[in-house]
Amino acid sequence: MHKKMNIINHYDAIVIGGGPAGLTAGIYLSRARIKTLILNEGTAGGQMVLTHEIANYPGVENISGFQLANIMKKQALSFGCEIKSFIKIDSLKLDGRIKSITLSDGTTYTSDTVIITTGGRSRTLGVEGEDIFKGKGISYCATCDGDFFTGKEIVVVGGGNSALEEAVSLTKYATKVTIIHQFDYFQAFEYAVEEAKNNPKIDFILNSTITAFHGNDKLESVTIKNLNTGKTQEFTTDGAFIFIGYIPNTEMFKSIVELNKWGEIIVDKNMSTNLQGVYAAGDSIEKRYRQITTAVGDATVAALAASEFIHKSKQKQFNLN
Repeated sequence: MHKKMNIINHYDAIVIGGGPAGLTAGIYLSRARIKTLILNEGTAGGQMVLTHEIANYPGVENISGFQLANIMKKQALSFGCEIKSFIKIDSLKLDGRIKSITLSDGTTYTSDTVIITTGGRSRTLGVEGEDIFKGKGISYCATCDGDFFTGKEIVVVGGGNSALEEAVSLTKYATKVTIIHQFDYFQAFEYAVEEAKNNPKIDFILNSTITAFHGNDKLESVTIKNLNTGKTQEFTTDGAFIFIGYIPNTEMFKSIVELNKWGEIIVDKNMSTNLQGVYAAGDSIEKRYRQITTAVGDATVAALAASEFIHKSKQKQFNLN
């Protein structure tokens, strides 16, 4: 046994992150009688809890993200998984046979395997006034804040599936939605593009971007720059919703596991990273599509692979003894 390993704080598997991927991994691992701990810096469910309505989760006609997260959490706990939320990780050591994770309070947990499911966060424009008006007219979540803009005119920034789908969703509240996109084409599925174009409440300003946000106590206008001509215009608006992608929450893993140029964790078909016994799943990994269902699928594979690794390791140790 590793001389620095505390039996009480040692687990077969530690899952870092408690979103849909993390909870799924916890369910599969603990149900397989594997001693499992989920360490989560936020609330269980991750960004899923911000989704007001989920209508495309197989087998479930309609459910909120908060409800789905609670069900998944209860499942994990019922199988014996431990969950510690609102923690802060101070340091990690993931190479070698025994992995260790130290929290900001000094507590260290060790394990034979680790599954990284830290997800991602909304990408910002990073322009003048954005930090000032976050929560005062600027939002990154339509389901969270759409109702605040009932009867208002708003802008949506982005050209992918999220931007167009959320723009359509926001027409339930806003009287007018103007989509601002840096290209003259969209990176969304055709059905999403057509739905947005056919909505009478939606207008488009293409080949353009927002360069500044203005207002007093709340957002009142934006500066829009045409990327072809360089000309700018002041555009009055009551709110701005920004959907321009995400940033994977992988900063703590730099120089620990292999990342691509976007900071996404590189995994193989078994969700294995470049470190033995370390897996990753969900929105933090390198992949094309990011949905709750894909996160759940990734985590299922990661948990099964980790389970196999744990059983083989224990069998090897047994044979050596």
